[in-house]
Amino acid sequence: MKKTTIHEIAKALGIDSSTVSRALNDSERVKPRTKKRVLEKAQELGYTRNMLASNLRRNKSNTIGVIVPRISRYFFSSTIAGIEETAYKAGYSVIICQSREDVNRERKIISNLMANRVDGILMSVTMETKDSSHLTECFEKGMPLVFFDRHVEGMNQTGKVVIDDVKGGFEATEHLIKQGCRKIAHFTAPLDVEIYKNRHKGYCMALEKYSIHYDKNLVYISTLLKEDGYFLAEKIVNECDGVDGIFSANDFAAIGAMNFLKSIGKKIPEEIAIAGFSNEPTSAVIEPSLTTVDQSGTEIGRLACNLLLDYFKNGNTLVNNKTIMIQPKLIVRDSSQKKSNFKEMRLNIGFK
Repeated sequence: MKKTTIHEIAKALGIDSSTVSRALNDSERVKPRTKKRVLEKAQELGYTRNMLASNLRRNKSNTIGVIVPRISRYFFSSTIAGIEETAYKAGYSVIICQSREDVNRERKIISNLMANRVDGILMSVTMETKDSSHLTECFEKGMPLVFFDRHVEGMNQTGKVVIDDVKGGFEATEHLIKQGCRKIAHFTAPLDVEIYKNRHKGYCMALEKYSIHYDKNLVYISTLLKEDGYFLAEKIVNECDGVDGIFSANDFAAIGAMNFLKSIGKKIPEEIAIAGFSNEPTSAVIEPSLTTVDQSGTEIGRLACNLLLDYFKNGNTLVNNKTIMIQPKLIVRDSSQKKSNFKEMRLNIGFK
């Protein structure tokens, strides 16, 4: 089917093609009455704009690239929802990509997004992202970039939106202590990833506050998949006597641990209390329901997108070094409430 052109609209109206073009681009140089005639005729003739050509002329695509480690994670899918809704209201489309925790894939995605002329990029980096040269290249080429959740430590060229992971780790661990736990294992990803380093820091701060000895042998590093949690819980049962609590830096490993403990008849939380982090949907429906830390993914997405939009409006200078930190929320459920021991342990460790 033949597409209607600007020249055909101009011929039908008896005006110049340049006037039609300006009217379609909402130029102030065209009178409102003429604009109305052009738009009506364009609709009548079934005219559709060539957005690619228009974008090339304006050097603007009204498109934002979003990179997440895994779309399947509830936190990232809810973050994307916040980004997409905010972008849509501002007249932007969103291209969603996932790195699958592969830094080489992350590099290729960034290169492809820049080649496709997105106006800016919102991203959460992989666990493998140590060398930030591909991110620095974005700034060198004038590509606006804003981080959310995971970011590269010490990279201050742009803004980021994060949760207070230290506080989240502290509150989850403190909660286990207040339930009577004295020997708490910690499941984490590599500690050179800042969010996990901070959750671990919160864990350490809680132990210190209540004069509980920090044992590095109780810190288990993995990729925090469900199968990792299953394997680590088995390792704890077989090799480490007396563990009565587990704080996992995500819900998946916590759920894996619960699956193993239930399979051998361990009572949760009576024998081992468990807390996770991220408030995955399954955490509310698993038996027993999992105590966790909510990350407000939709709000993080909304704030990150607004930060990037501010970047566009202010000549790509406004958000340099700007960090927005939102507060976590501890959600207490059945996996951690060791009420039978609470009064006795309260006296033994000097709670006030």
